[in-house]
Amino acid sequence: MQNLKLPIFGQEKIIYVDDDLIIVDKPAGLLSVPGKAEDNRDCLITRIQKIYPEAIIVHRLDMATSGLMILPRSKRAEKRISVQFQRRKVLKKYVALLHGVIDEYEGVITAPLICDWENRPRQKIDFEIGKPSQTYFEVLGRNDDTTRVCFWPSTGRSHQLRMHSIYIEHPICGDLFYIGDDGYKRLMLHASYLEFKHPMSGEKIAFESLPDF
Repeated sequence: MQNLKLPIFGQEKIIYVDDDLIIVDKPAGLLSVPGKAEDNRDCLITRIQKIYPEAIIVHRLDMATSGLMILPRSKRAEKRISVQFQRRKVLKKYVALLHGVIDEYEGVITAPLICDWENRPRQKIDFEIGKPSQTYFEVLGRNDDTTRVCFWPSTGRSHQLRMHSIYIEHPICGDLFYIGDDGYKRLMLHASYLEFKHPMSGEKIAFESLPDF
């Protein structure tokens, strides 16, 4: 497995390329895939496909979330990586800045989630019909009114980290969608770590990206 020569790119940083996959560091504010509206056609996959036309989306990050994404370069690689996601074999970690000070050093959040159909794409916590959802967290640092944490979700529900943060009464800073304007210029959530098996060699590989906050 050899990292090929990386092209010079824009805000979206290609950090690794080989014959089977691409690892990209997506900036906040960029869609993963095209939106329905004409002014939402610009997105990560469209930009990457200008250099690598064969690149395929196998998972997504919210527009407001920055960080690492895997882009397979063939249907065969896509299938093998998809299976790892389905079987929860891909380790994903996020760094987030939360409002308030968390006293615990680590913990797990298990509030079940479901789509809030009347207000979609919003999600909500529902202990009767919500889908099982689990997020582990570890405190990385504290300030007077914020806490920096590492999240690693064992399930992949839509807006899971946002909702679980709200559930423990420490919402993610900059979450305009759920808590409104709090003075932060962006959602302070970054997909910082990916670990999985290479789709062809089976070798365990890992990538890390530091947030800009």
